[in-house]
Amino acid sequence: MTAFFALTTSLLWGLADFGGGLLTRRTPALTVVVVSQSIAAAVLGAIVLATGGWTEAGPRLWFAFAAGLVGPVALLSFYKALALGPMGVVSPLATLSVAVPVGVGLVLGERPGLLQVAGITVAVGGVVLAGGPQLRGAAVQRQAILLTLVAALGFGTVFALIAEASTDVTGLFLALFVQRLTNVAVGGAALAASVRRGGAALPDGGFPWSSLPALAFVGLADVAANGTYAMAARSGPVTVAAVLASLYPVVTALAARGFLSERLRAVQTAGAGLALLGTLLLATG
Repeated sequence: MTAFFALTTSLLWGLADFGGGLLTRRTPALTVVVVSQSIAAAVLGAIVLATGGWTEAGPRLWFAFAAGLVGPVALLSFYKALALGPMGVVSPLATLSVAVPVGVGLVLGERPGLLQVAGITVAVGGVVLAGGPQLRGAAVQRQAILLTLVAALGFGTVFALIAEASTDVTGLFLALFVQRLTNVAVGGAALAASVRRGGAALPDGGFPWSSLPALAFVGLADVAANGTYAMAARSGPVTVAAVLASLYPVVTALAARGFLSERLRAVQTAGAGLALLGTLLLATG
């Protein structure tokens, strides 16, 4: 079940990143974050009311609150790093996020077997290659590297925090709701500050109502991915769950190939194959 939930997480996060990347081509990234997370928060609020999830309120919600503070900072740092580029360096470097939950798992006493260690090594290497690293000399701004490392640390921290935010499914809904409310508050404050400095909150044509279904998908896929990751971390070793959940760049690359007809480079194809091999090693270990 750990492998199933973690791979589902990769699928959902990969598709959410793909959709978010497309949306930010026409709409400011902050607006995409705030609107998509607001939709997710509204849906989660309804679920919490329907399931009585508020009765699960307790100290663990501070983990969800912290994840909600860290998540928007990581996401916006990542978007800005991608804007500075080159993407072929930024995207693979962001996969270092897996080091945080894996490190937490090791500190807590998890000791993966030899086959699982091999699977972790192969899978992480495959994810880095699947991002399409630029192997020839490319000028990289120091700020882009710094922002990418901030994003990787933030993403990994969210991984670790959300795994500790609840002990059962009903509590998980409440934790995700709190996380999303915090996301909206932080993102909304950043958007307001950007507008005060003269930034644009909407594209020239006004609010993109035709993009609302896509915004909803991005928000709901992201929150669902957080949920499945929490289930994966609860049902098995965090070290395994985190690595399998970090395969989402492979999904994003394949989605770009399928929907945008972007051709995968040889290094990306090799990376996807290695990621699959690492997945098999982890699942059988």
